[in-house]
Formats: sequence, C-alpha cells, structure tokens
Amino acid sequence: MIELSKIPEFYKGYVETLGHGDLVPLLLKTGDEFIEFGRGLSEAQGAYRYAEGKWSIKEVILHVIDSERIFAYRALRFARNDKTEISGFEQNDYVPESNADNRSIHSLMTEFTNVRASTVDLFTSFSEGVRNRTGVSNKVEMSVEAIGYIIAGHQKHHLDIIHERYTK
Repeated sequence: MIELSKIPEFYKGYVETLGHGDLVPLLLKTGDEFIEFGRGLSEAQGAYRYAEGKWSIKEVILHVIDSERIFAYRALRFARNDKTEISGFEQNDYVPESNADNRSIHSLMTEFTNVRASTVDLFTSFSEGVRNRTGVSNKVEMSVEAIGYIIAGHQKHHLDIIHERYTK
C-alpha cells in the first residue's frame, strides 16, 4: 500500500477508501466490484438521477471510464519519463458530451471492463523504479504508483456514492 503522504491532497480521500493492499490486486478487486454492481442494473436504474441536475448512474459510470483513461494516460506519460506538464480536465464539461444516457448499461459495463483490463496490464508492466517516477499534471506532482491508487480509489468513491445516494 502506498503511503498517504505520497498522494496529492485532493486525492487522499479516494485512496483512503481502499484500505490496505497492493496496487494491482486492488485494481482487480475494485474493478470486479464495479462490474458486479453494473451488471445488476436495469436500464431504468441506469437513467436514475437522485436530484435535478445531478448525473444519472449511466453518466457516473462513463465519468469513471473517462477519468480512468485520463489517469492511465498520465501514468503512461510519467512512466516513459515524459517531463512535459499535463493540463487538467473539467469533468463537468465531459459528462454532458458523453452520450451516456443513450447507451445501454451492458455497453457501458463492457467498456469499463475493457478499460480496467488495459489499466491492469499497464500497471502490471511497470517496474518498481518506473512506479516511483513522477510528473506534473494539473499543477500537481504525483508518482506513477499514486495514479494507480487514485484510479482504484476514484472508482470506489463513485460506487460508494451510487450506493449512498442512488440505490437507497
């Protein structure tokens, strides 16, 4: 498990939700939990919003997918020793453009499954030395390994929110 002191402040809450464990097993475990949850959703449940102006469950799922892709790209850049600073992204601009509500739960969960498998392959390929490399994204320095924990924690964070606010 990574030391929380190595996680940028904004992301610590995500990583804290994971408990203890090595990165790749945590990516596999959290991915399996998300897939199991998603496979149990009906289309009506996927379209549900707990309040006006809030994302639907389908939009949350696609937000998790988009974010994972972006974070994995950052990890790849840092792993390859690319020192070019990477800009951030605005999630609230991405979601309305995602077309998530016009997709099936099945297609979203298939996409998540494929993205997570790719993320696991990517992080499995990194040596310890590569995992310790750092870069700057959105004006914050972080390591390749920290990004992996952030990916798992971000996804778990959103699954927890779905359980708390959407499926009561």
